[in-house]
Amino acid sequence: MSNELVIVKTTVGAPVENVFAVLADPSSHQAIDGTGWVRESLDGKPLTENGQIFRMAMYHGNHPDGAYEMANKVVALESPSVIAWEPGQAGPEGEIEYGGWIWRYDLAPAGADRTDVTLTYDWSAVPQELRDEIQFPPFPLAHLENSLGHLAQLAEQR
Repeated sequence: MSNELVIVKTTVGAPVENVFAVLADPSSHQAIDGTGWVRESLDGKPLTENGQIFRMAMYHGNHPDGAYEMANKVVALESPSVIAWEPGQAGPEGEIEYGGWIWRYDLAPAGADRTDVTLTYDWSAVPQELRDEIQFPPFPLAHLENSLGHLAQLAEQR
């Protein structure tokens, strides 16, 4: 773990295709999330290509509005081994402004029915003015570990 990157790993008792399918379905992200911030998918479409934007309803008690929306851009998608996105929000003119952090999952088969999962939360591109407002990472490490546990449960149920 560096001062701008957190990496957590686990092994899931499910084939790599099942794990990837859960991650590529934004409607499952609420169940994966360990903080309770992620709500429902607003698009209802699976992630299928780099550059795709998918919107998620969110809630955080410290957010000025409580409820808000994130527009996430897929920045890596190689089925069934890599999926990553960069969260952003609509700016004053409606354009999406990205904060500089990325969620990335790397998946590797660990036998017929097991998958090694590496979750990376990278905030190295967050501008200083945002770092002055928000502490990074904005959650404890346990959030990422819980998230991987939730992902494992969902993938193993498929």
